[in-house]
Amino acid sequence: MKTVKVVAAVIKVKKENGKWMIFATQRGYGEFKDGWEFPGGKIEAGETPQEALKREIREELDTEIKVGQLITTVEYDYPTFHLSMDCFWAEVVSGNLILREHEAAKWLAMEELDSVDWLPADVMVVEKVRDRL
Repeated sequence: MKTVKVVAAVIKVKKENGKWMIFATQRGYGEFKDGWEFPGGKIEAGETPQEALKREIREELDTEIKVGQLITTVEYDYPTFHLSMDCFWAEVVSGNLILREHEAAKWLAMEELDSVDWLPADVMVVEKVRDRL
């Protein structure tokens, strides 16, 4: 089975009330169209995961991010490929998270994380996010 190596950003912001908000995006194309995910994409040859994540967020959301600590690496078997996804904490440095490839996006409070239909691999990330914030 083919392995696809990707990165994902768990973009977070702490509100004035002390609550964390997490940015989620809805796929606008492909086999998993309409599923919710953490934004990111494929790692290109010669890139570190952090470099790939910065590039992908710049391309997909017209935003510069600061990449933080690795949260988890998800290994998940979809029907036609194996996904290996490095997930990092991230914060917006500049930009307004403009959707260039996604159908929709939401800022979700911790208690709202289950309000969207996450793609299967991203469900595992949601659990780690819950444990760590």
